[in-house]
Amino acid sequence: MTKKNFDILHFLSDTKGSATQREIAAATNMSVGTVNKLMAELTAKGLVKDGKITPAGSEALEPYRVRRAIFIAAGFGSRMVPVTLNTPKPLVRVKGERIIDSLLDAVVAAGIEEIYLVRGYLGEQFDQLLYKYPNIKFIENPLYNQANNISSVLKAKDALTENTYIFEADILLYNKKLITKYQYSSNYLGVPVKTTDDWCLYTENGKITKVAVGGTDCYQMYGISYWSKADAKKLQDDVEAVYTSPGGKERYWDQVPLDFKKENYSLSVRECTFNDIIEIDSFNELKKLDSSYNV
Repeated sequence: MTKKNFDILHFLSDTKGSATQREIAAATNMSVGTVNKLMAELTAKGLVKDGKITPAGSEALEPYRVRRAIFIAAGFGSRMVPVTLNTPKPLVRVKGERIIDSLLDAVVAAGIEEIYLVRGYLGEQFDQLLYKYPNIKFIENPLYNQANNISSVLKAKDALTENTYIFEADILLYNKKLITKYQYSSNYLGVPVKTTDDWCLYTENGKITKVAVGGTDCYQMYGISYWSKADAKKLQDDVEAVYTSPGGKERYWDQVPLDFKKENYSLSVRECTFNDIIEIDSFNELKKLDSSYNV
């Protein structure tokens, strides 16, 4: 299936009732003429009828359904001290809601039932999540204080066998619609920026070519990525290979597909905005978001 056909079927799958071609064009960033042509093709194949997706169209989307979500939540969160001295960063509350709930709610809303959470620091506190999210399966990472977050993905390698989202669990997600039930190909979330001091991604012809810390005319990178079943299985071997190499324990896991083993992947950026998502990097940033910490 082409990306454009996928985008149309994906949009129609979330649409109640029929959609006009102008509505489809606006939602998929295509011209009305292109939509008209593609709708005719999809109708001829029996995937669309009268502006609605058919059962055959829904079946055609099934290979792209996200089956699994893995949360990386083992770290200490040193830049969030003192609030993380007694609470893991993902469980810190912002205006009454735990940070990780914004992600878990989006995963549940997308119909993703298989949820894994890699925990380490104060790991038992994550048990509280089971009252609201009983499907969570915990993966223990006793190495969280001896290695970087690559150790958490290594511990989760046996879960990398399906179409999968991987989340850094300390991200506050405002736009929950970014977590969709279908994805076309492996990708990272990123915000287009003129300049940034943060981790960023460079692209060419729609594909990621380079990861860097700080850059211009690039995408500021966020720790939400999607992996097709084929790419998820590649990560199993590649993460272990990098982890066991000299200096491998010090790596961030994202450096595996984006740098050390980038020849094995064809990754794209899925654009979002700073209004969609925020990574709270420090206690000062937390206080700006929630004045109750100004004590």
